[in-house]
Amino acid sequence: MPLENRLRAMRVDRGWTQEDLARAVGVTRQTIHAIEKSGYEPSIRLALELARAFGASVDDVFWLVRAKGEKS
Repeated sequence: MPLENRLRAMRVDRGWTQEDLARAVGVTRQTIHAIEKSGYEPSIRLALELARAFGASVDDVFWLVRAKGEKS
């Protein structure tokens, strides 16, 4: 099942660049870019750090897609 996310939308809503978010969680801008494009699935630790950066739960940022866009 593919992992989808709202990372880009949440980042843009805050007015943050990919570099801003990357610095906040201790990764590279390229890592943030890859996660936003669903080309890279973050570790549990990084997913928790990303959610914390937004004051959100991991479920608010990431979800598994079962079929035809349905969140699981």
